[in-house]
Amino acid sequence: MKKHLPNALTCANLLSGCIGIVFSFNGELKIAAYFVILSGIFDFFDGMVARMLNVKGDLGKQLDSLADMVSFGFLPGVIMFQLLKLSNSANEYLPYFGFLITIFSALRLAKFNIDERQTVDFIGLNTPMNTLFIVSLPYVAISYPELVNNWVILSIVTALTSYLLVSEIRIFSLKFSNFSWKDNKIKFIFVILSFTLFAWLQFIAIPLVLALYIGLSFIYFSKKTN
Repeated sequence: MKKHLPNALTCANLLSGCIGIVFSFNGELKIAAYFVILSGIFDFFDGMVARMLNVKGDLGKQLDSLADMVSFGFLPGVIMFQLLKLSNSANEYLPYFGFLITIFSALRLAKFNIDERQTVDFIGLNTPMNTLFIVSLPYVAISYPELVNNWVILSIVTALTSYLLVSEIRIFSLKFSNFSWKDNKIKFIFVILSFTLFAWLQFIAIPLVLALYIGLSFIYFSKKTN
């Protein structure tokens, strides 16, 4: 049974993504955010369990990418489609621009599967972090409606995040080979600050967490180079 456990967790990620998509199409964007978090939890633990049980294989790798394409590719595209639909644009075709995120998420996942440089860390923004950012926007709109309900800003966000997905920016992963403070100081700082910000601001904190992630990644790789 143990060899099937990682794939079962991957399928749970896929199911959560599917449910999130249903809520997104029904306009329940805030509820969809919780299923993205659930997908992220399953996505984190499927790899960890596979490594712990030493049951990694090609089937699991392919299944993981397919599940991620739904949960962290199609779902954020649907959310951006809905946000653009609700924005103050008079162009009825503009909402489809949101699916640029889906297209570039597919490119990102395909690149990750064949790029041998990404066995430990990432090159380009990973799709789960990008999706968390996108699903935070309906919550940001509660406090800053003039930003999120603006089709120009949403279009810029769509183009920028799509670029980050396939960029050459190096981003550290949250996989720990050990739990030494010395070896993982920046990762621990990121986790502690992220949880603190989320506890304080909840989903509104996620854009700050994304900026923190990119900034600390720059420091992390600068130190590794030196």
